[in-house]
Amino acid sequence: MRILIISDIHANLTAFETVLEDAKDQWDYVWCLGDVVGYGPDPNECVELLRSLPHLCLAGNHDWAALGRLDISTFNPDARFAVTWTAESLTPDNIAYLEALPTTFVIEQYTLAHGSPREPVWEYILEPIIAAINFAHFETPYCLVGHTHQPVIYELISEHGETQALPPTYGHQRQLNGHRQIINPGSVGQPRDADSRAAYALLNLDTNTWEHRRIPYDIGAVQDRMRKHDMPERLVTRLEHGW
Repeated sequence: MRILIISDIHANLTAFETVLEDAKDQWDYVWCLGDVVGYGPDPNECVELLRSLPHLCLAGNHDWAALGRLDISTFNPDARFAVTWTAESLTPDNIAYLEALPTTFVIEQYTLAHGSPREPVWEYILEPIIAAINFAHFETPYCLVGHTHQPVIYELISEHGETQALPPTYGHQRQLNGHRQIINPGSVGQPRDADSRAAYALLNLDTNTWEHRRIPYDIGAVQDRMRKHDMPERLVTRLEHGW
């Protein structure tokens, strides 16, 4: 079984479609790690495209925020604007879809969460010490997470909890080696690692291999749609910088 791993689409239909085209005929099923909506101009279109695919999907913090399940008073003003606009834009059918999403999922050797296995919706795993703490919160060999918008592999390398961060090697299949790992595919719609290209991954369950991928997309087209909706300029410009 070949799995297309995506996360943090963030209502960016152009990036989502580009990823699907780049991965065409190379996957059988989709695992989406959450944040289908938020920030971008295409919340309904992204939910509907995802729903048209054979997939499973988790709830992310921006999905919950659009449903009113999170207190957005702690969000910055731009993020609050995006949450409010998204909530007002979503159709009833797409709201119902987001409301039904689970926060974690375990399938075969993989635990799936948006943020972390310890705090599935909200915690950011941005450094090895946080990853090390989280290994105690799942039982499978591997955990897949999103949320940080940064592709990386955190690998547990000793019984004392020592953990190393392995940078992605794009277009290269990595044999998963039996060490416990927390793996992030990066963000489809809003990368934050100073690389504006859409990020995703391919996982082959039969050969136990993982491949990080990046693909450029038409950022200007997304920015044009954002400006038509009077979205904050900071959210518009950040797409071209990857932050």
